[in-house]
Amino acid sequence: MPPKTRKVAVMGYRSVGKSSLCIQFVDGQFVDSYDPTIENTFTKKLKVRGQEYGLELVDTAGQDEYSIFPAQYSMNIHGYVLVYSITSEKSFEVAQVIYDKILDMMGKVTVPVVLVGNKNDLHLERVVSTDQGRRLADHWKAVFLETSAKEHEAVSDIFTRAILEIEKAVGNLPSGNGCSIS
Repeated sequence: MPPKTRKVAVMGYRSVGKSSLCIQFVDGQFVDSYDPTIENTFTKKLKVRGQEYGLELVDTAGQDEYSIFPAQYSMNIHGYVLVYSITSEKSFEVAQVIYDKILDMMGKVTVPVVLVGNKNDLHLERVVSTDQGRRLADHWKAVFLETSAKEHEAVSDIFTRAILEIEKAVGNLPSGNGCSIS
């Protein structure tokens, strides 16, 4: 079977580690320097539950609460990875604003989303608790993960879970806890 192509936009406030997560996932390396992204697209093949996928990651420019939501991120995008830094309350708030804008643009009640609390290695500087992130994701019915691009912690999980959420949304996977009654 040919690989299914899935396009995922990686969005969030500036300097939360969107590019670092993408580069760590695609190339297996951590880039320490900060160079603001305008937009990059990364591609990688991965296998999820026996199915090959061609994943196209759109690494977006940092948004803030006043950014106009770019229309191109509502078209031909299958799912979203919303990233905040556990060391920045502001980035957590901006993730919520972006989520609301996505729903407005898409005209949907829910979209496939993985909420990511990045920079988990900076636990001494943490200002957003794991519980806050989990509660927000539960409210959205989204997947929640905490990661560290630097330590390569749970990075590939983000994109595997994004694929699973997309497949669930398009009806290729059962939703819920996997129990079915026939």
